[in-house]
Parts: sequence; C-alpha cells; structure tokens
Amino acid sequence: MKKIVLLVIVILMSTTIYAQKKKSSKAVKASPVVAKVDNLVAEVKAGNFQLTINENGKAKDAIIIKTADAKFAPKDSKLIAFTANGTKLYLLSWTEITQNKTDLKTEDITTIYSNIYEVTSKKLVLYNTQLTNHIVEKVFLDRLKNASETQEKMRREGFEFTLNPDGTVTQKNKTQENKLVYDVTKMEYVNAKKK
Repeated sequence: MKKIVLLVIVILMSTTIYAQKKKSSKAVKASPVVAKVDNLVAEVKAGNFQLTINENGKAKDAIIIKTADAKFAPKDSKLIAFTANGTKLYLLSWTEITQNKTDLKTEDITTIYSNIYEVTSKKLVLYNTQLTNHIVEKVFLDRLKNASETQEKMRREGFEFTLNPDGTVTQKNKTQENKLVYDVTKMEYVNAKKK
C-alpha cells in the first residue's frame, strides 16, 4: 500500500511540473538611440557612438564621436540645440560609469562628457570632460597585515561645465573659472577675456 501511495504522489508531482507553462523570457533589446533633437540623432551604430544627421527621415551623414562596443550604454544623454553669436550649435552630453575592483580597492569612476558641435561643417567646437573618482580602500596599519582600516577618498579632475542661456560656456573647478564665448570666424570657443 505504501508503494502505491508513493507512486501516486510521484505521478501527481510529475504531472503538475509538466503541466506548468514555461514563461517565455523575451529580452528587450536596448534602443541604440540615446538622444534626438531637430534632424540629429545621437546613437550607437556599427561600433560607433555617433551623431547621425537625417534628411527627410533618412540618414544623410554622421559625425563619429567615439568607437563603442556592444555594451556601451551612455547614461543621462542630452542633445540640446542653442544659438551662440548667431550660429546654431548642438550640445551633446552623456555620462559613463565604470568600476575598477580588486580585493583591497574599489574605484567608482563617473565621467561626464560635454561636446559642442557645429553640424553644418561637422566640427567639434568645444570638448569638456569632468571625472569623479570615489575610492574605497583597505589599508593595513602594520607590516604583518594584522590590523587594517577602510579609507575613503574622492578625486575630481577636469571642469564642471555650464551652458549659459546666451550661448556662452562656464567651466570651473576648485581653483579657477573660465568663461568662454563662441568665435564665429575661428569656429571655436575662446576665452572671453582675450576676445
């Protein structure tokens, strides 16, 4: 009798297991388009992070920003059109986050890129990078490595970037502040004091 009950339990369990439908897991593919404005599209395409210039809904030309692998996924991407000294320019900004980790040290690196393009001539007129590195490190207090403490540091490089409403740019860090204006003849941003 025990064998029959055990056999019935096994049969019931196997039928309930096979009766359940498997859930289909369709992976949602991330869109390569990260930002759009006017006829410009910032996207990851054919191994490049690029600005695609569209005409009548079709890609006419492209400005290659950097090579990118399949895992490249910029965060907080923005594409802004603005006018500086009568010239239409486009600001593309994005954030990249990387982590370097070892047994004793972890670095969380956040890099914010800000590029300004003059699209008609396909020229990069200003490039700014701001890097923040948050470091958590285990430091040994004696040479036998019996006692240790965790130290935390924050390292910053580059300039904080601000696009002003009049098309000028402000870059600043702890020690200096630069105000830049767009020079139409040179097709680049120059120091406002020198102009």
